[in-house]
Amino acid sequence: MTKVDVLLGLQWGDEGKGKIVDVLSGNYDIIARFQGGPNAGHTLEFDGQKHVLHTIPSGIFHPTTINVIGNGVIIDANILKRELDALKLKGVKPTDNLLISKKAHLITPTHRMLDAAYEKSKGDKKIGSTLKGIGPTYTDKAARVGLRIGDSLSDDFMERYQNLKATHIRIMKSYGYDFQNETIDGKSLDIYEKEWLDALESIKEITFIDSEHYINQQLAAGKNILAEGAQGSLLDIDFGSYPYVTSSNTTAAAVCTGLGIAPSKVGKVYGVFKAYCTRVGSGPFPSELENDMGQKLRDNGHEYGSTTGRPRRCGWLDLPALNYAVMLNGITDLVITKADVMDSFEKIQVCMGYEMEGQKIDYMPYEISTKKLKPIFIDKAGWLEDITKTKNINDLPNIFKNYIQFIEEETKVPITIVSTGPDRQQTLLK
Repeated sequence: MTKVDVLLGLQWGDEGKGKIVDVLSGNYDIIARFQGGPNAGHTLEFDGQKHVLHTIPSGIFHPTTINVIGNGVIIDANILKRELDALKLKGVKPTDNLLISKKAHLITPTHRMLDAAYEKSKGDKKIGSTLKGIGPTYTDKAARVGLRIGDSLSDDFMERYQNLKATHIRIMKSYGYDFQNETIDGKSLDIYEKEWLDALESIKEITFIDSEHYINQQLAAGKNILAEGAQGSLLDIDFGSYPYVTSSNTTAAAVCTGLGIAPSKVGKVYGVFKAYCTRVGSGPFPSELENDMGQKLRDNGHEYGSTTGRPRRCGWLDLPALNYAVMLNGITDLVITKADVMDSFEKIQVCMGYEMEGQKIDYMPYEISTKKLKPIFIDKAGWLEDITKTKNINDLPNIFKNYIQFIEEETKVPITIVSTGPDRQQTLLK
């Protein structure tokens, strides 16, 4: 019986998931996003052009592939409309191959203001939020007061919207947040709200569906489905470096709740990781390099957020963290990306464990967010060859192939896809 394959990130996000989904899309009838919101930024490159998606699944450029925004995703109508408009300018017809779950929750303008109010109130303990309204929206979802895409079709939608807005304003006032003089993307609340309501009306050109029924019907019909995750496993609300995490479950378990499929329907699980590590915003990062080497990784890898533009923190590959994510997700296939960023490094290092309060450990502990973990590194030789033009996986430098084999032995999972650059063509399959 056909099963749903899964592709997700194994680090703190930004692993290159969008590109790999795009590469694999030809093998699937349906690509379905199962969690997260427009705080995600999936970058795809092909035919000399760069494309950044925030809400829409990364299979959208394949006209015969259906793309589903699942119930576990949250949607900002303004951002989604901008994405749709940008796709149309590139000749894509999203009305033909995009579907939206009626159960997907809406990020309202005041959700975004609340996000800013909460972050401001934390002072120097701020999380490093993208200020896209993600946390407040998931909060309202859990509190059972949120609005969903399907609600926008009901006669009492505006009444419910105004009631939720009034609640948010009361909360902002209690935080001393001067919402009347603050802006969203440089616009006043009134102006942004009008644009948001117009955008919500506009996106009704996309078909809204009961996605859980649709996905299961397509599975029963033998269709091949790939579930696309956003952010990374180490940002999971339960298993990430809490509280410096996102507000959704980013692990494979979320596929079941984010799309409405049974655990027994999950097939392959692709785990994407960089040959090194990066992180955006605050939070623990044991293998971080706050030196020239870290800056070289940042510059070589163009490590600046596709959603926020913020410079990413950079460091060496962290094997305990990678093994943790492999364990949580039941990874069957590893995908290594951005190894080409290290083509010019004579020596690279890998974190094999940590020292915590004088003790050596080889796993990610609960205390990662509260105690200083000193990384324990080993040295590895750099390959000092340009791998971006390699056409066959067997032609990769032997030193790099040894690096791959080393990771496979440490994780006990095969690396079946190697990305050697940002373009769709720069992908090697085992």
